[in-house]
Amino acid sequence: MTGTSDEAERRAAAQRRVANRLRRARGQLDAVITAVESGTSCRDVVTQLAAVSHALHRAGFVVVANAMEDCVTEPDKTKNPQGMTTDELEKLFLTLA
Repeated sequence: MTGTSDEAERRAAAQRRVANRLRRARGQLDAVITAVESGTSCRDVVTQLAAVSHALHRAGFVVVANAMEDCVTEPDKTKNPQGMTTDELEKLFLTLA
């Protein structure tokens, strides 16, 4: 297997992880909407909202982590598929913090 093939597999796996996390968050958000519509207690709604928020943040961190890995392994911006500098990555990361 070539390095390019390994890289493509790594990216595909990362995309699957992000998509799975987002699907989980969508399911949790659907549950929050149902809870609100059915008059579920505030405590339960907030707990479910926290789970949605956590799932979205985890997905965002996976995206940023993969971009950071690309930046480290391919520091040349012309080879870096994300085309991001470390300063841009830092700003992106801080938007999730």
